[in-house]
Formats: sequence, structure tokens, C-alpha cells
Amino acid sequence: MTVHNPATGEVVGTVPAQSAAEVAAAVRELRLYQPEWEAMGADGRKKWLLKLQDWLIDNTDRLADVVQSETSKPRVDALIDPSFAVDLLGYYARRAGKFLADEHPSPHSPLGRVKRLTTAYRPYPVVGIITPWNFPLAMPALDVIPALAAGAAVLLKPSEVTPLSALELARGWAEIGAPPVFAVVTGAGETGAAVVDSVDYVQFTGSTATGKRIATACAERLVPYSLELGGKDPAIVLADADIDRAAYGVAFGGLFNSGQVCISVERVYVEAPIYDEFVDKLTAHVRELRQGADGREPEHELGAMANEAQKNIVARHVQDAISKGARVLTGGKATGVGTFFEPTVLVDVDHEMTCMTEETFGPTLPVMKVADEAEAVALANDSIYGLSASVWTGDKSRGERVARQLNAGAVNINDVFANLFNFALPMGGWQQSGVGARWGGAEGLRKYCRKQAITTPILPTQQKEPFWFPYSSGKLVFALSAMRAAGARGMRRLGVFDVINTVGGKGK
Repeated sequence: MTVHNPATGEVVGTVPAQSAAEVAAAVRELRLYQPEWEAMGADGRKKWLLKLQDWLIDNTDRLADVVQSETSKPRVDALIDPSFAVDLLGYYARRAGKFLADEHPSPHSPLGRVKRLTTAYRPYPVVGIITPWNFPLAMPALDVIPALAAGAAVLLKPSEVTPLSALELARGWAEIGAPPVFAVVTGAGETGAAVVDSVDYVQFTGSTATGKRIATACAERLVPYSLELGGKDPAIVLADADIDRAAYGVAFGGLFNSGQVCISVERVYVEAPIYDEFVDKLTAHVRELRQGADGREPEHELGAMANEAQKNIVARHVQDAISKGARVLTGGKATGVGTFFEPTVLVDVDHEMTCMTEETFGPTLPVMKVADEAEAVALANDSIYGLSASVWTGDKSRGERVARQLNAGAVNINDVFANLFNFALPMGGWQQSGVGARWGGAEGLRKYCRKQAITTPILPTQQKEPFWFPYSSGKLVFALSAMRAAGARGMRRLGVFDVINTVGGKGK
């Protein structure tokens, strides 16, 4: 398979399209080494994860070169990928021991105090991770790192559009001499399907349509999964907002990485009293942005679209909006060689237009005037998606109140993407935006684990328990009465005779 730079069309690499048999062989190999990786414990794994962190830091510039070669991102954006992975590695490597420690819950009643209760976290042997093309190094890191920290072996299948960065991550793992519990397979849909058919847990990030097919395949095998899917994230700009901050924030939230971010701002609702001023400032700011293909020096804010198909989706959404009465205030068309599409501001939009209802995943900002907060919330919730949202207001209490009315897995007040950089919070979508979540502190590791319940006697054990065969009415009555006394309320706790009648018959 050939990998191209989307800005120039230049061939930057080739990778094999691996077969189902090759995927199955990779999984078998990972299974051989996973038990030792698990037995190493969190502290043993920490050593290797921090060595990988060192490798990422030492190779940041070269990794950014690879990211740029297959995405044509601006240099600053390309540098984010390895830096993000470094931050995440530090978080989970140093906390995995605490997050995965056995828990000893209190018994539900005094009768349970004869046992020591333990919940142990045991990793799924092989976790399969399938990632998209928009952040070819950071997206794998989001899930590979916590899965490895949890003690699982990991098989990664990156997008066929941008596989080179993922292969660099695997090369780094090998170069530091880490145990062979992380592998990458390359290919298109058939390779991804083979991963789903072979592993013990699936983490997928991509389109809602593909996510549904993966969920069906996992259900057939009774394999757990987590899906981060499409989004159509709303921004609500209220009349008491700092208009300048909102304009800058919405522009960044909608146009970063040319709008190719799962949590991009894709639709904007602005209260009528500040609508004109906000639109003027937003449009002026967007016109200032520079678009082009960077070398190793940062020159531009926006790069190219990942591929021709994505550019065509953006063009289709813009043309649909124009045909239904929308106006383009800036941008609105493809430009130059390659897959560039101008950063675009659309007004006079409504929910009859695909730019307001379907995921665009491109550099467009459709802005809609609303009468008040209630209308903004209703329109924001008028979507099949629910990944994230933002609320812009001068009143933080009001912002939190509005946030709790939105059908979204995350809401940032007076900011965008903030939840993405806070690993203690869960990152997951509602509705058609996904199932499950990544991160959320300890849950980010525990999602890759099976919970195991263990009971251990505290007191010396007898030859047999009262409930064991052969039944003894007297001991059974005593045991059942104790259970009722521990769990019931009021005088019903003392219903010993009811128990006697139930067990032995009235009068016996």
C-alpha cells in the first residue's frame, strides 16, 4: 500500500496489506509474551513505559517529520503528537500501581465479615486498537499506552492513510529493548476486520458506520469493546460572553488541524444581541489565518485535508448550504495543489443543511443566530451525536447549568479541547458518538482489565457450612434468620417463626 503526502501527492512510503492469517499469527505471538508482561506488575512495566517516554523525547523532531510527511500538518501541529504521548506516558506509568491495586470492599452486611473480599484487576490478554488518520502518532498513543500499562499485549492497526507514524512507535518500542508485547499490522478494512476477529478487547476510533459494524462483530464473539465515533460538536455563545475570547476560541476549536478533530467545533449558536459583533470578529480572525504546507519551520496555522475524499465532503457540505440560502463570509472553496480547503465561515444556516447536521470534519464554521439560551440548548441537542460541546459565558455558574442540559460526553466552559488534555476525566461520546470512554483516571486502565472477585476466609473454617448438604433444619433456620436480621428493617428482622414455618412446616 502506498502512502502519499496529501499536499503534494508525493509518495512518502509503502506498507504491506497484511492478511487475516498474518494478523492471527501476530496475535498468537503476543499471547506468548503477555503473561510475563502481566506478571511483571505495574512497577516493572513502568520502567519500560518511561524508557519509551525517553525515546519519544529524544526522537521528537524525526517523529514530527514523519507525521508531516503523511499528513502535511503545520510543523507546530506535528510536534503535538509526540508531546501528547510523552505527557500521557508520564501520567499512566507513574500511577498504574495505584490504579490497578487490589481493592477490598466492605461486606454488605455483618454476616459477610467472615470473609476478606478482594477485587483484582486482570488485563485482557490481547487488546486490539484501530485508529484513524487525523493524529497518526497521538491517536495510537491515546490507547496503546494505557492498555500496555494495564498489563495487556497490544495489536495496533493504524489507518491505511497514515500508517508510518504508528510504525515509528513500534520501532521505538523495539529499540528500547522492551518485551515483544506491542505490534503493528498494516492494511485496509480487511486487516482491521481480522484484528476484531482475533483479539480479546477492541478499542476503535473512527466513523459511526464502521463502529456499528465492529460492535456487531464483537457481539457475535462476546468480546468487549469501546468506540469513539463521529461528532458534531456545538459551541453556544451567550450574550454575556467575552466576545473576543469566544471568537478566538471558536476559530481554534473549529479549524485546528483543518477541522479534522473528533471534538472540533462544527456548529455555532450565538445569542441575538451579540451575533453581529461575534460574526464580524470571528470572520476577521479566520481571514488572518495562513494555510499551506510547512517544512521543518512553522509558517502556517492550517495544512491540507488528509485525502481527496475528505476534501470532497467539505465541498459538498458548503455547496449544500449555499444552495439552501447560506452565505460564505470567507473561504468556501478548495485552493491550490493537493487537498487544501480554505477556512470557511458560513452564516444564515439552519438545520436543513448538512453542514449543521452531518459530521463535516473539515475547516468550516457555520454560525446560527438564536433568540436565547433555551433555543441554543434545544438546537445543540438536536443531533444524533454527543461527543463534546463548549459554552461561552461571563457567568461560570450559568455555564455549568447550561452544560448539564447538553447531551454530550464533555462540555468545556469558555474553552475548547480542555477535556482532551485532562487524563483524570473520561473522554467518551453519548448517543451515536460512541460506547464507553477512554481515560478517566483509574478507569482508563481498568477498562482493559477483567474484574476478578476473590473471597478468603478470615475465621477458621468448619468441616461444612450450614447451607451445605445434607440439610439440617435447625442450622438452616438459624442461618436464614440471621440473613433476615441483617438485611431487613424494623420488626421484620425478628420474623424467626416465619422462617421456621417456611422451612419445617407450621407447628414443626
